[in-house]
Amino acid sequence: MYLADLTKPEIERLLSELGEPKYRAGQVWDWLNRGARPQEMTNLPAALREKLSAISYGGVEIERKLFSEKDGTVKYLFRLEDENLVEGVLMRYHYGNTLCLSTQIGCNMGCKFCASTLDGCVRDLRPGEMLGQIFAVERDEPAKEAGHRTVTNIVLMGSGEPLDNYDNVVAFLNRVTAQDGLRISPRNISVSTCGIVPKIAQFLQDAPHVTLSISLHAHDDETRSNMMPINKVYPIDSVIAAAKNYADKTGRRVVFEYALIGGVNASLSDAEALAKKLRGILCHVNLIPLNPVPERGLAGVSRKEADQFCAWLTERNISATVRREMGTDIEGACGQLRRRILHEIRGEN
Repeated sequence: MYLADLTKPEIERLLSELGEPKYRAGQVWDWLNRGARPQEMTNLPAALREKLSAISYGGVEIERKLFSEKDGTVKYLFRLEDENLVEGVLMRYHYGNTLCLSTQIGCNMGCKFCASTLDGCVRDLRPGEMLGQIFAVERDEPAKEAGHRTVTNIVLMGSGEPLDNYDNVVAFLNRVTAQDGLRISPRNISVSTCGIVPKIAQFLQDAPHVTLSISLHAHDDETRSNMMPINKVYPIDSVIAAAKNYADKTGRRVVFEYALIGGVNASLSDAEALAKKLRGILCHVNLIPLNPVPERGLAGVSRKEADQFCAWLTERNISATVRREMGTDIEGACGQLRRRILHEIRGEN
């Protein structure tokens, strides 16, 4: 049991077992939703704080922090209580601050453009560890105004495949959106998946109000399978059908993530085929000039080329934008910083 993972009913049961009055559960819950440790829960009796301190907390601390001089993006390396490391990225926009957080330590999906998956998946993150990434950032950069949050938007697009850690991710989403929790609007949350089709259907029932983002990155099975092994299990047409069903049932557009890779998927013919594949779906295409991942030997495209690809899609009535390139000077791509630090720790080149 980890204190940071507990739901309010679980806290009530715990405190009952400890012989504490029921109203204490609300106090503990409030503190946990601020990321407080037991000794910081100042309206609790010292004896109760000691009892709670004896329980493993399951929190997150900042191990390293890199600041981009280009755009103010902050790359965080978080240390978990078991000494594992995960990454997060705080990105600043005119509408607020978006935290890209991790859902697993590493990843099993094997996508060729991603550094997170190079060493496989160590383990899933628990709900409290996902919440802990938010709390760590907000301790590091407190909101300037009382009653406001530093982190206003969340994207589950860091290390890991969220739908491969399904139960913990849904528990996290319930906690982060609850009115007596962190109260972050579901409309300010995006969950990205490489396309685990049965879980997309289940997600429609469990979290229909968040934005579903699907890592597509190709318009045909051959290209996508070469980049994303998951496509051999769930081919592209089944993924797109699941996305259409999600959009039709929720009335919310699905975002297709499309990393532009030179010589692979960024030509006019690629744009034409992609537009044909997505026609009739309530969707938006988020074009991403690939952050270089040296271990993969893949190169992105120029901003001019990305804008041209976007124009080709727009001309074919597909909503598309080019994502701002952020954090390229601070190892912004998923998994790069963690991988470098682990190599340093191991004494590897």
